[in-house]
Amino acid sequence: MGFLAVLLALIWLKTLFAYFVDFTLGATGLLQQIILVINPLGTSILLLSFALYIRRPRRAYISALIIYFLMCVLLIANVLYYREFSDFMTVTTVLGVSKVSQGLGASSLNMLVWHDLVYVLDFVLIGAAFLLFAIRNLIAYLQQKPLHWPHFGFFCDPRQPTYHLPQAVSTVGVALFAVTMMTSELNRPQLLWRTFDRNYIVKYLGLTPFTIYDGFKTAQNNQVRASADSANMNQILAYTKKHAAAPDPQYDGVAKGKNVIIIHLESFQQFLIGTKIDGQEVTPFLNSLIKQPSTLSFSNFFHQVGQGKTSDAENMLETSTFGLSTGSLFSSLGTDNTFEGQPAILEQRAGYTTAVFHGGAGTFWNRNNVYNSLGYNYFFDGNFYKHDTGQDTDYGIKDKLMFGESIKYLEHLQQPFEAKIITTSNHYPFFITDTDSNFPDANTSDPYINGYFRTAHYLDQALKEFFDYLKASGLEKNTLVMLYGDHFGISNDRNQTLASALVMDAKNWDSYDDAQMQRVPLIFSMPGLKGGINNTYGGEIDVLPTLLHLLGISTDSYVQFGTDLLSPQHDSVVAFRNHNYITPKYTVLGDTVYANSSGDVVTPDEKLKKELTADQQHVDESLSLSDMLANQNLLRFYVPKGFTPVDPTILDHAHSLKNMLATEEALGDHSTSLYSQNGDHSTADLFQTDAPELSTDRSPLTTYPDKVLPQVDAAKEAVESGAVIKNGVVTSSSSSATSKQKSKR
Repeated sequence: MGFLAVLLALIWLKTLFAYFVDFTLGATGLLQQIILVINPLGTSILLLSFALYIRRPRRAYISALIIYFLMCVLLIANVLYYREFSDFMTVTTVLGVSKVSQGLGASSLNMLVWHDLVYVLDFVLIGAAFLLFAIRNLIAYLQQKPLHWPHFGFFCDPRQPTYHLPQAVSTVGVALFAVTMMTSELNRPQLLWRTFDRNYIVKYLGLTPFTIYDGFKTAQNNQVRASADSANMNQILAYTKKHAAAPDPQYDGVAKGKNVIIIHLESFQQFLIGTKIDGQEVTPFLNSLIKQPSTLSFSNFFHQVGQGKTSDAENMLETSTFGLSTGSLFSSLGTDNTFEGQPAILEQRAGYTTAVFHGGAGTFWNRNNVYNSLGYNYFFDGNFYKHDTGQDTDYGIKDKLMFGESIKYLEHLQQPFEAKIITTSNHYPFFITDTDSNFPDANTSDPYINGYFRTAHYLDQALKEFFDYLKASGLEKNTLVMLYGDHFGISNDRNQTLASALVMDAKNWDSYDDAQMQRVPLIFSMPGLKGGINNTYGGEIDVLPTLLHLLGISTDSYVQFGTDLLSPQHDSVVAFRNHNYITPKYTVLGDTVYANSSGDVVTPDEKLKKELTADQQHVDESLSLSDMLANQNLLRFYVPKGFTPVDPTILDHAHSLKNMLATEEALGDHSTSLYSQNGDHSTADLFQTDAPELSTDRSPLTTYPDKVLPQVDAAKEAVESGAVIKNGVVTSSSSSATSKQKSKR
């Protein structure tokens, strides 16, 4: 037991060192810190206890050492992988030879730092001791003296473990893990079901449980995919072709060749637009924007997310397929599934450069892998932004800083480009300092609701500053800007409290009112666009075909479950992930039918029953087929004409800055970036903001963080060495390898 206790202490201390030195797990508050400290113990005790079940003492000691060694290898491998990719190794990564070599191949030696000695110090000391004793024993052997080996104070106990000791130790390990699991569930509900982020699972449960969980999910997904039948794809194709809607001629292609900027409005609900608190508009900029003659907005546009929340919204907008019935498609299937995503379509059909800007962790919702699968050329995550005290939200950097700092990357994209900007300030718990916002308090009894209006107002101010930049830089003239709310911010259980701030009837609030609150904004803005407020009913599943038709790109051959919101043939039945739905006339929640005209419950007659039954069957079929498409990865069996499936392994988002600058440099006079068009001068100075963080130091707008700064010189070296640049990614060539060898000589 003493030997096992030492091994337990060593792996526990090594893991804690990794947690606090090499990993960025974002533990906040005392409870999360306590969980972080204790979570390695439960599974480590359980695994080491397996050695006690071996009756022969020597074999038991050897088994314990092997278990300890494997846990150390797992820890060290993840430290090196995390250092390069800011993520943890999955079972798929380990099994994929190319990915393993990319993350843990020859470059691993270059990633080593001096403090890595902590992870192997015990092995080094033991190895050194045995080496010294071996030399000593060699001399003793020649002199015919007794041989001695180091034992470090440990001796092999010949006695077998006492009765029930192995079971008792295992029970302690299981009990400790159960306590950790229950505490984690209280602090972060549905941790394993929704799988927000691998960082979260490691933070709450530990590295070994994450690996075991990931292995289980991988096996589960592989089993489902192995049973997939390509014939099922025919059923889906028949549905989507029958369900397709032709574009409206007056909107088809009106934005052809334009840049596209998609702004993700975090947790932003439709009721915010036009609302006043204490006489002040919550969203004065958006209020004015939707009144512009060149702005098209939708008043009956609903989010359709499930447990995947933001990731479900992104999935629908990127692919026009639904999220899963449970969990997050991005997290559980996004790494390996085949997609017909917006970025790949835009690049292949219209020559677009595609990029995502997000000032938070790239691993959240598995974005760092999913964006590869979707085919994005670049992903600028939190590593590309400055993170000082007071600049971060819980999920990224503040929106004003996010928009401002994104310009130094945006201006180097080759045009036409599609850029998605993900905001985070308007995210639960909706906190913002008085320094950032002086918006009045809503004076409800719920601090989260009061904060929601303040963070939404801050986001609105950030949007105005960015739109002002677009106008000043000239990008506005050649850009279609799309803004959308991803999901609700105020949950249903708070709506009655919210009603007082909206001057609505809280006393008679019911499920119908909850359903109506699921409206989120969808706004298109572009000079020359025929604007106005469109009352068509639709949801996030409909955005991709709408956008592609505005850009003049046919959707006939793609698998999409939504329809163009502007098409006369648009399907206005809005399906929710729980199989409820809304039509222009009725809201159907389970067995209860509400009339939209009054909000009252209605009893359908036979004619209406038949109509609603058909709508329900349509909703059920679309959700079921979408689930089948994702779970069985059926798009691997279908390649649309003219479309090339994305190979995610050739993309390198960790070096997005290097790849983007190298592409611009290699194109020379043929570069179409805003930076090149501006005479190789930055436009960042045109961005004006009242963000207090930038009041005395605007350098973050024009300088790159130290973590990615070396990529600037790497881009120049790549071009000078003649490296091949394909799809915005720098790849080594034989000439570049030769030049490097010469330079070393």
